[in-house]
Amino acid sequence: MIIKNVKLTNFRNHDFFELNCWKETTMISGENGGGKTSILEAIYECLQGKSFRAVDRDILKRGKEFYRVELEYVNGEKTVAVYENEKKTFYVGDKKTARLPKKYKYPVILFEPYDLNLVSSSPSHKREYFDRSFGQLSEEYTNLLNSYNKALKQRNELLKDDFMNEEMIFSWNVMLSRFGVKLWALREKQVERINKKLTDVYRSIANNKDEVLLVLKKDAEITAESEYLKKLETNLEKDKILGHTCFGVHRDNYDFVFNKSGADGSASRGEVRSIVVAMKFIEADMILETTGKAPVVLLDDVFSELDETRQKALVYNFKKNQVIITSVGAVEDIE
Repeated sequence: MIIKNVKLTNFRNHDFFELNCWKETTMISGENGGGKTSILEAIYECLQGKSFRAVDRDILKRGKEFYRVELEYVNGEKTVAVYENEKKTFYVGDKKTARLPKKYKYPVILFEPYDLNLVSSSPSHKREYFDRSFGQLSEEYTNLLNSYNKALKQRNELLKDDFMNEEMIFSWNVMLSRFGVKLWALREKQVERINKKLTDVYRSIANNKDEVLLVLKKDAEITAESEYLKKLETNLEKDKILGHTCFGVHRDNYDFVFNKSGADGSASRGEVRSIVVAMKFIEADMILETTGKAPVVLLDDVFSELDETRQKALVYNFKKNQVIITSVGAVEDIE
């Protein structure tokens, strides 16, 4: 699906903005603070049904009563998102819905400057990154993660209740165990898919013989729901003291291994950036393999952070995708 046009009204600092997109690469240039990222955010919202960086009330331009985003594809189809009176509504085809239906979502590769720090970033940022990536590959993953997080929130609220007892929390333990074990299995499956490609794709960018591996660092080596449940029950007193659940998939981490050592300490700045660029290429490949759709690629001011070799790699590997780039200055012709 190719984007033809996007219109923003009262979105962030834009009273009104219209962007006509090219089939291949569209450049949005301007000074920092001019609202370039907001344009990508609006596009992402119409493709995925939500922002990648904020809740709706923070997106609404100050002093305005509503915001509206209209995205039109080259085939004439449109997706419209409207936020008004603290409610968001999507208009797609002849439908009006509170959430963007799955059939109208379209995969996206989002590349932000902070992603270049992925290798050394916090466990929470890595989980967020891979959860977003895996969610585009599997609706089951998204549903399980949402169910797990809802159960986790309920359990954590009970832990703060002075009148809580083990019977009250048991049902949440059971649900966390069921969802958690399934999430671990899906995460391991996707990590295995990544590792089948990672070294080869990295070498194609870096032009060397280094080896790269992604490792899922689970909170415990558990595969059965009964083991997960027992761990939650064993930790109950500790959890009550801390006021939150200190065991589970919500504490997972991901590590990159570079030539059998932790990439965070052994890989150079350039090597780390090659790893991240390789991850973006693999993410796009996996989406195409899984969905049959070539994702739209949103590059938010990352060209200035990459040398010419990696810039050329981005252009070459995404030549079959529609790419929308933001930049402080003009990006040189590097094809």
